[in-house]
Amino acid sequence: MDLRKLKTLIDLVAESDIAELEVTEGESKVRIVKSSAMPQNQVVMMPSQGMAPQFAAPAAAPAAATAAAAPAVAAAAEPTGHVVKSPMVGTFYRSSSPGAPAFVEVGQAVKEGDTLCIIEAMKLLNEIDADKTGTITQILVENGQPVEYGQPLFVIG
Repeated sequence: MDLRKLKTLIDLVAESDIAELEVTEGESKVRIVKSSAMPQNQVVMMPSQGMAPQFAAPAAAPAAATAAAAPAVAAAAEPTGHVVKSPMVGTFYRSSSPGAPAFVEVGQAVKEGDTLCIIEAMKLLNEIDADKTGTITQILVENGQPVEYGQPLFVIG
């Protein structure tokens, strides 16, 4: 593939809302993935260390309170048990169709190989199976929510 075409494709992906593009031309195959670490509908605000001295004391106090609360939330969110993580970026679905019952519920026993959910990626529905036998103790993602690679989805106890 021509280097100019490749540069054009990279620029198009960077300027658009798409997260991934795969192009096959003859025997050449190119896959471009945007390196955004967060879903596009999520807003994350972090206090900047370089900006802290410019703020007055009242403005710095809420930032300190937020920073102190973050470790407490992270400690509470750490699941105990076997964590099933997302093998891909996509949209999480608990059932096979909108009116169908969920594949699993909290408290339900699962065997290795049982379907836990579906992740839709690039218009393909990918079944995510249990990789351990046990009981579902937590479901960490809401139905229809975007998920990232490696994001915890379920806890099996």
